[in-house]
Amino acid sequence: MSHPETPLRPDQFDRYRRHLTLPELGLEGQKKLLESSVLLIGAGGLGCPTAQYLAAAGVGRIGLVDDDVVSASNLQRQILYSTHDIGRPKVEVAEERLTGLNPDVAIEGIRARLDSSNALELFADYDVIIDGTDNFPTRYLTNDACVLLGKPNVHGSIFRFEGQASVFDARYGPCYRCLYPEPPPPGAVPSCAEGGVLGILPGTIALVQATETVKLLTGLGRPLYGRLLHYDALEMSWREFKMSKDPGCALCGDAPSIKELIDYEGFCGMPAREGTAEHELVQTAAADLAARRVAGEDPFLLDVRRADERETATIEGSHWIPLDELEARIGELIPAKDAPLVVYCHHGARSEKAVRLLLERGFRGAENLDGGIEAWSLTVDPSVPRY
Repeated sequence: MSHPETPLRPDQFDRYRRHLTLPELGLEGQKKLLESSVLLIGAGGLGCPTAQYLAAAGVGRIGLVDDDVVSASNLQRQILYSTHDIGRPKVEVAEERLTGLNPDVAIEGIRARLDSSNALELFADYDVIIDGTDNFPTRYLTNDACVLLGKPNVHGSIFRFEGQASVFDARYGPCYRCLYPEPPPPGAVPSCAEGGVLGILPGTIALVQATETVKLLTGLGRPLYGRLLHYDALEMSWREFKMSKDPGCALCGDAPSIKELIDYEGFCGMPAREGTAEHELVQTAAADLAARRVAGEDPFLLDVRRADERETATIEGSHWIPLDELEARIGELIPAKDAPLVVYCHHGARSEKAVRLLLERGFRGAENLDGGIEAWSLTVDPSVPRY
């Protein structure tokens, strides 16, 4: 970060007046913010309010990495977007709104999926990386790239009514792998899409992330190194957990074995996209399933979602057994035991768990609908409601 000697413009003095009157921040602190840069991974529930507050604070350059488009189900918590934005790329809308909020700030929308091929290059040009992701492969990728580059990782995560936040920086404390050396088994932790999330919750955690980022950029206060904040919205309570650097950490420990970015989907147990070996999980794209049905193959289609989800949307012709009843009712599927059987849920995690159970029970033709009914709505039949 460079800190210019030139004073602020008159309009900037007016905009940042409440910062300038803080002795701990003042003119020098505001200059630091204007000359700083942050990269947000994800322009969703956490990324939206974090970006808004950092833009308002005058952080000079803000990058947002996201490859998704705005959907109606985002609007309950992703407050940068409106009904009129449905279908538009999130980063495109974010650029417009954040530039309108503060034209001092250079907004860099990066419509891409973060992966091992682009993470190091993207991260290198920013001072602070902010993790607003909702999946384990990207979370571990973000952590590892930050450690390899010596960047602070401002972490936040949310689920249902609870959230947590910390700052991981291996130079001053533990990294994310020190706390979670291994990801949970696939399907063991539902996504927010499947488990739900209180719409206000990400705003609360995002404010912690924005606050920690401003502190890092200006040198104010004590960052959350080695501390994990846990928030329970229903109890309106906060708990702080101490974390220590793990000397045996594979990434930042005394003898690290990870020296470069890895295959994070493989590390997190994500299934192969194709394959025919016994017990190997096969992913089927929605468009491919539609083509097979048109061609007359018509695989047996199994819906393992909850009753309320099935009432909201369904794929015509599917048989319904909720996941928690599948093992007890597996006999209903015996007629399809040796035939193609495609399982779906909302986004694909629960159905993947169901397919693994079916494969173990001898249903050799069981396949997972990649992306679930959401992918079906987006790529095959837009009349099927998204939720």
